[in-house]
Amino acid sequence: MATSVSTAAGAGMGKTWLGHPRGLFLLFFVEMWERFSFYGMRALLIFYLTQHFLFSDRDASYAYGAYMSLIYISPLMGGYLADRYLGQRKAVLFGGVVIAIGHIVLGMESDDAGAMGLGLFWLGLATVITGTGFLKSSVSALVGQLYPRDDMRRDPAYTIFYMGINVGATMGPIICGYLGQTWGWHWGFGAASVGMIAGVIGFMLCKPLLQGRGEPRDPERLKERVGGVVSREWLVYLSSLASIGLCWFLIQNHVIVGWMLAAASAAVVLYILWEAFGRMERIGRDRMLAALFLLVVNPIFWGLYEQTGSSLSLFTDRYTDRTIWGFNVPASMFQSVNAAYILMFGPVLAGLWIWLAKRGWEPSTPAKFGIALALVGAGFLILVAGTGAPGTLTPVLFIFLLYLCHTLGELCLSPVGLSAMSKLAPSRMIGLMMGIWFLAMALGEYAAGLIAAATGGEGGAASRGDVLAVYGTIGWWSVGAGLAVMALAPLVKRLMHADRFAEEGE
Repeated sequence: MATSVSTAAGAGMGKTWLGHPRGLFLLFFVEMWERFSFYGMRALLIFYLTQHFLFSDRDASYAYGAYMSLIYISPLMGGYLADRYLGQRKAVLFGGVVIAIGHIVLGMESDDAGAMGLGLFWLGLATVITGTGFLKSSVSALVGQLYPRDDMRRDPAYTIFYMGINVGATMGPIICGYLGQTWGWHWGFGAASVGMIAGVIGFMLCKPLLQGRGEPRDPERLKERVGGVVSREWLVYLSSLASIGLCWFLIQNHVIVGWMLAAASAAVVLYILWEAFGRMERIGRDRMLAALFLLVVNPIFWGLYEQTGSSLSLFTDRYTDRTIWGFNVPASMFQSVNAAYILMFGPVLAGLWIWLAKRGWEPSTPAKFGIALALVGAGFLILVAGTGAPGTLTPVLFIFLLYLCHTLGELCLSPVGLSAMSKLAPSRMIGLMMGIWFLAMALGEYAAGLIAAATGGEGGAASRGDVLAVYGTIGWWSVGAGLAVMALAPLVKRLMHADRFAEEGE
């Protein structure tokens, strides 16, 4: 009996819940609480900077963009260290502990608005960035390790896991946002830390559910002492903690972050072109050019979509009638709307694609990217159209309509983006292309900070007219860009050579 159970576990089976390994639901739990803490803290970030530290809208937006871009860059290094040294299980645990410490730091210093308090605030953000680099990259990889490559349960497993992300992203802004903006900042940040601590404790107690997955590739090498002083494992931990200082510096110097992203992006484009024209045959070259096209669209979309956490939050706070059923809803709580819409409309849109595919009407991947750009632009135009005369508040309905357009756009772009990268890249470059995709998202997050800064003034809060002027401009440009992408979609689709995937065994 012991042998049969061991064999089943080794095959990715073991005891199951709802037909899936029980470890999947442990990872669901961990990721739910990590996203709870991340989105809960993000919901408060722009308000904390402008209302507690009295940053101008522009300076707060620059800081927001730098922080969010570093959040998306950090998994590249964290994932590398997990693959090469720690293994995913240790990386998730280490990352979760570091994230929780970062949130505790944010909560402890919230009553001090002076230089010391601001320095500790940057330290808390830098600590969260470092921890996220380890946890975010590894917890997703662990999901895949629970299943054999040919297991048909893999896709449904990631769907379940994705639901955990959005459950946490829905709860975080509601709970942390409400506590932070009504009871006090330290209550909101404290709630975020409690969420992450709950995830860490659950992960530690339920480790056996992972069936030995995600362990280090070479445990003995990890135990070896480097220079006879410290084990290689602790050297990874200590050097990673030292990188908090670098993150602390970069958050406060957004221009340097921008130049780093620009240099990295230019290098990536040149590398893809070199690979395409220097090392590949026609089909491979065409696919890399198609991938490059999608990578260019990616940061444009996220630069507009991620106004959610910066300029749109400030607009909702200052210029929107937030009274719902007699309750004046704190503006930070509206950041839960996107995730709630994903839970509601994700299955609907997935079913729609299947229905259209059966009839040969499903839009191609590049066409979906164009639809996403048009939808995010339409969201801004709806908000502008719904805003009344000066001195009047915008009805909250138009905030919900804006987020509905943005969420439908995300569902057109985000789920198919990584899939497209994995299909278009040769097998030797799949990991690299995934990293480049997240680099493009980091560039979009930085662009989001620049766009938000354009709505603000240097001396304080932006006027409603200035904000709406920017929204109208980016709305029309985004719709136009979306139509242009849809017009180019047939050409890009031909470059993808999708008809050859089946015969190539993809």
